[in-house]
Amino acid sequence: MTRPITRFRDEYDFLSNFHPSPVEIDGVEYPTVEHAYQAAKTNDPARREKIAAIATPSAAKVAGRRIKRPANWFDINLDIMESLVRQKFTRYPDLADKLLATGDAELIEGNTWNDRFFGRVWDKKKREWVGENKLGQMLMRVREEISQ
Repeated sequence: MTRPITRFRDEYDFLSNFHPSPVEIDGVEYPTVEHAYQAAKTNDPARREKIAAIATPSAAKVAGRRIKRPANWFDINLDIMESLVRQKFTRYPDLADKLLATGDAELIEGNTWNDRFFGRVWDKKKREWVGENKLGQMLMRVREEISQ
């Protein structure tokens, strides 16, 4: 099996939700998946427009932390994220090609900010990646879909 891809940087920065690849929700275009995901936390069109206009995905993420999420957020957030990831790779054939070029490599959103839900963190004692890696799983599902 191919070595896992554990950093969504440099050659693999296109796998990151921070990669500039505009996506849309309800007719509003966002510069990145991160912007769109954070905006999806509110149904307020004015607030969504403000998030779309934020200069960087990291600033959009910070703004998203200040939004009171809907009561059902944890029931719907993974579907929202996966639909945005799917949109990114179906809307941009060059990104789809890059995703397909990862072959059968396990995609792990390895990170240093301790996100064990969407990604994984290297455990020095266990000498392994720990976490749920939801984003990596989504990327691998989308890769499988577009390979069909």
